[in-house]
Amino acid sequence: MNTIPFSKIIAGTMTWGVWGKKCNTQQMIELMHCCLENNITTFDHADIYGDYTTEADFGKAFNESKIDRSTIQLISKCGIQMESGNRKNSVKHYDYSASYIIWSVEQSLKNLQTDYLDLLLLHRPSPLMRADDIAEAIGKLKKDGKILDFGVSNFTPLQTDLIETKTKINYNQISFSITDFEAMTNGSLDHMQTRHITPMCWSPLGTVFKQDDDQTQRLKKMLTNFSAKYEVPADIILLAWILKHPAGILPVCGTADPSRLANLMKATTVNMELQDWFALWSESAGVPVP
Repeated sequence: MNTIPFSKIIAGTMTWGVWGKKCNTQQMIELMHCCLENNITTFDHADIYGDYTTEADFGKAFNESKIDRSTIQLISKCGIQMESGNRKNSVKHYDYSASYIIWSVEQSLKNLQTDYLDLLLLHRPSPLMRADDIAEAIGKLKKDGKILDFGVSNFTPLQTDLIETKTKINYNQISFSITDFEAMTNGSLDHMQTRHITPMCWSPLGTVFKQDDDQTQRLKKMLTNFSAKYEVPADIILLAWILKHPAGILPVCGTADPSRLANLMKATTVNMELQDWFALWSESAGVPVP
């Protein structure tokens, strides 16, 4: 079973850099401290964030913050080769050759100014990935102490099984929320429980606060009532809904707003009633459960 104590809510850094809030070094340091003060100790990265710049921006801030490395966990992802001024790519593609995975991790370590990643994820599945090549790279990275654990992101059960023929996968970071619950109904979360794979989920608030349609209007109305009932903000209700699932899902929350970060862990203290959980699912689906 998994031994790394990731925080129950994970801080997603995708919007900390040029793809979002464009935080400077001091602002990133403040965000890190805000996370730690609120028991969020895990930071989720990917090499591509900020067009291959956010890891280095975070690393500079982390180095200056003087935060003890042993008190935090760093996750990163590799495999996506974007068209970018920072890469000689003529088309967006995926690369899971052993040499590229190793090189990519070494770049992330240099950028993050750390000796190891707590967890490396393959960012998206590639039709051309070879389980042998991946296992070779992961074995070497683990042996050299450059990664402590390994997982995938956005992989289907069969794609996960393919890699698991050669090396153990302990995490799969997928899209999951009240408005995107397919992983719950298509067997993905059941598969993870069966295989002892811990799910992480990106975009855990779904489209509730991004879109205004019949679905989100229904949900917002119910969230207003539940917010009053459980005495927490609406976004915390949505996280509590995810946390109630028995697969032990770890939400990756991409906010760079300190006041919202300070609230997130409240979701771990909400004990959502059974019927309320199903009421939210029914409102999202627009029909009663089968």
